[in-house]
Amino acid sequence: MALLPMLLLVSSPALLAQTVNPLEGDPRAAFAGGALFRAQCATCHGADAKGISSIDAPDLTLMWSQRQLSAQDVFDTIRNGIAGSIMPPHDFTDTEIWMLVSHLQNVAVAGVIGLPDGDAANGQRLFARHCAECHRVRGEGGSLGPDLSTITARRSLESLLISVRDPSALIAPGYKPLTVITGSGETVQGVLKSEDAFSLQMMDSNQRLRGFRKQQLRSLERPQQSLMPVFSESLLGQQELIDILNFLDRN
Repeated sequence: MALLPMLLLVSSPALLAQTVNPLEGDPRAAFAGGALFRAQCATCHGADAKGISSIDAPDLTLMWSQRQLSAQDVFDTIRNGIAGSIMPPHDFTDTEIWMLVSHLQNVAVAGVIGLPDGDAANGQRLFARHCAECHRVRGEGGSLGPDLSTITARRSLESLLISVRDPSALIAPGYKPLTVITGSGETVQGVLKSEDAFSLQMMDSNQRLRGFRKQQLRSLERPQQSLMPVFSESLLGQQELIDILNFLDRN
């Protein structure tokens, strides 16, 4: 695989067993890693590294903030794959893997930067009124939607604003809407939690985990609209939304 031959010159035993990326900060490495990623990894993780929800491939732009990962951890995952998952091992050279790590470090989401000032106390009240039924913060609240305890450290300000104003634009794995009709005629709406060829598990709109055998269902639908309501500015003003984000940012 020929990617920027001048970078391949750095292949050496010095690249082995590194705890940090030896190419970190080199824009040529991130550029070459991006080309390699789009050629070899985008089928599952998307060209933007944000994952493909239909196969539950994770958003790799969030992995640095969601977990305490080192560059070596990511290197090892690319090299060895993940047992029991669709992530296979890869026989890239060490340099190519470090270039991939450079690219992923380059596109990583660093969280909210430049959050405008807001009233966190008012944000807490607004969160309790509009959000807490479905979202948890520090162990309190609902579970139908994602836990927001560390959301401002994981998502950019732009993506958070979009997720409130247009929640169907990007639905995270584990929160895809699902509607089933059981053999007895009961209609159950909720979010899909896990699925195999024969069964599925979902959290219904009353936040109860339920399991079903597919052959016993009358129908199974996968709506494209998120269960989260659209919060237009008439329902939640822009400053009110900023207040909520200030509350979340201080948790």
